[in-house]
Amino acid sequence: MTVNISGIRQLERELMRRLGSQRTQQVVDRALLLGANVFVRELKQQFETFKGTGGSIEEITISEPMTVSGARTVQIYWKGPKDRYRIIHLNEWGTVNNPNPRGKGAIARAMKNATESYRNVVKQELRRGL
Repeated sequence: MTVNISGIRQLERELMRRLGSQRTQQVVDRALLLGANVFVRELKQQFETFKGTGGSIEEITISEPMTVSGARTVQIYWKGPKDRYRIIHLNEWGTVNNPNPRGKGAIARAMKNATESYRNVVKQELRRGL
């Protein structure tokens, strides 16, 4: 699942012109991390609806900002002692034996619910950085 935001290239060029590359990267990284936290909050709410031991909620992790294919990116993934990353896909999509688990579509719902809030937080932080 992806979210398309138009005008990013123009925004990046304008930020580079005004602030320089290092300061621009700091501002963008901070905006990405704040946006990721908004998404993680919504994701945790969605996971609460089918919580068992809470391992899937506890192991949600946000990566440090990185450059992937020329764009700054933050990844949200599962890492921890309970190895919940192994079953997240099964909860999201189901299996042949259990096609409709209780948590089916939780990540998709979180993405849909958090899109507007994510955009607002990123926009506010970018404005604050200018």
